[in-house]
Amino acid sequence: MSLVNQIDIDFKSALKNKEVEKLSTLRLLKSAIKNYEIEQKNEVGDDDVIKIIQREIKQRKDSIESFSTSGRQGLADKEEKEMEILQKYMPEQLPDDELEKIIETAISEIGATSLVDMGKVMGKVMPQIAGRADGNHVSSKVREVLSR
Repeated sequence: MSLVNQIDIDFKSALKNKEVEKLSTLRLLKSAIKNYEIEQKNEVGDDDVIKIIQREIKQRKDSIESFSTSGRQGLADKEEKEMEILQKYMPEQLPDDELEKIIETAISEIGATSLVDMGKVMGKVMPQIAGRADGNHVSSKVREVLSR
């Protein structure tokens, strides 16, 4: 079953069960997916949906940080709950040891020797892990491996 279909099913379920937060979050997600389809003039696939969800999660993280620093904990908690709902649609995250293997393979294929080659390594690694690891985490791991 495609991710879009799963989101639709969960949306209908949340509507029937009157799960207000989940319904609101999924409504925003469906809207983001629809906007993406309009921009691309094409149907979205699971990879596109994962990218959209990643973007939405990143927005929630930024909002949480902003609300927390300005003392608006109620809004930060709301964003946290929305982020948890969105993360349920993401693929299982890669363990660090598996991520390091992918990074080391990319480094050896490219012939990277220092942090100067970090962009090339990231360009090679990111398509392979699509949605299974946070970009900031991958970036720090690449730095760590290149610095050895």
